[in-house]
Amino acid sequence: MENLSIIILFLFILFTLLGAGVWVGLALMGVAWVGMELFTSRPVGDVMITTIWASSSSWTLTALPLFIWMGEILYRTRLSEDMFRGLSPWMGGLPGGLVHTNIVGCTVFAAVSGSSAATLTTVGKMSIPELRKRKYPEPIIIGTLAGAATLGLMIPPSLTLIVYGVTINESITKLFFAGILPGLVLALMFMTYVAIYSKISKKWNPDSDPVMNFSEKLKNSRFLIPVLCLIAVVIGSMYFGYATATEAAAFGVIGALTLAAAQGTLTPQTFSASLMGATRTSAMIALILAGAAFLSLSMGFTGLPRGLANLIADLNLSKFELLMVLLVFYIILGMFLDGISSVVLTMAVVEPMIRQAGIDLIWFGIFIVVVVEMAQITPPIGFNLFVLQGMTGHEMSFIARAGFAMFLIMVLMVFVLIAFPELATWLPENIRNQPG
Repeated sequence: MENLSIIILFLFILFTLLGAGVWVGLALMGVAWVGMELFTSRPVGDVMITTIWASSSSWTLTALPLFIWMGEILYRTRLSEDMFRGLSPWMGGLPGGLVHTNIVGCTVFAAVSGSSAATLTTVGKMSIPELRKRKYPEPIIIGTLAGAATLGLMIPPSLTLIVYGVTINESITKLFFAGILPGLVLALMFMTYVAIYSKISKKWNPDSDPVMNFSEKLKNSRFLIPVLCLIAVVIGSMYFGYATATEAAAFGVIGALTLAAAQGTLTPQTFSASLMGATRTSAMIALILAGAAFLSLSMGFTGLPRGLANLIADLNLSKFELLMVLLVFYIILGMFLDGISSVVLTMAVVEPMIRQAGIDLIWFGIFIVVVVEMAQITPPIGFNLFVLQGMTGHEMSFIARAGFAMFLIMVLMVFVLIAFPELATWLPENIRNQPG
């Protein structure tokens, strides 16, 4: 009963601050401050300063701004146009046609950008006009883009996995490799849905594309070489043990700058814009992480995490039942908070439960990312919905309905992960041993 009262108090303060328009990071610090004042006699200011500095000075965390900067640089190149030109000849002959460029394009760009929003914007600014011009159904264009863009949260370099790894002190490199196979399987599930939809929908009547022979397709594929080389440098350097996640991020930034310079898009203006964009995003995430670290310490003084873990243990839930409870919990939470905020806000309470239940923390990182992906396309706060509304001018309700099938596929992906945990654990167990 005491734990329930503390939870209600913390949630009341948190949602009061968020409802008043306070930034998420500052709202978390506010809740932690109240908790420290109520449940400990320690000097709150000193504890807050120490905790914030410790959470912000992690070497592993330096991968975060570097990967964000890499995505910002690539966003300002001709990468989206080149990807469409390279992919479209191969996608046109598949059931579902060029709609698959949304999914494959997002999958490719996700491997060089850890952001769902950057993936959505980069791919969408090219694919939406092209698919509309060919008269593909608008709901499938919008829905597949909304869903596939969430792959930016799973396929490395994933910002959410970096935050999760730092929060629970787990290897970022292992988490990155854990996300590769599930990300590819989820992309394949999206493509399967498109193929089935194209066969059964009465509204499917796009214009046919000119047929290319094999040599012409290969010729167009040259446009994919730069981004594939960049992926090989970033992912390959980690897999073969040449670089930690942070060092791979630095290689990625150098590669992105080289690509932008080769395309002629690296100007003082674009360089400055990419740097400022990365700084703003990194500062926002750092503030959330600092607030979450302070809140975790505050909750530790209340005994809340351990008390809830013991409560869950007393319920004698099986692993599957616990995962189902967490699935529903994170879906509801995702309706009101962005993915990174959801992860850092809850890990202090959820991590002891997971450890006590004997659930692999690497596997759980992928589980939580899939559920956080759902939050990107669930109203009222689904970030991808807002980005798409700005790009297309559609009502939020239309975009949410268009993406609902993708949401259901992600729910199905959770059960696939539970049934086949090796999807997330095989690669991390077989990469070269190295730090980071």
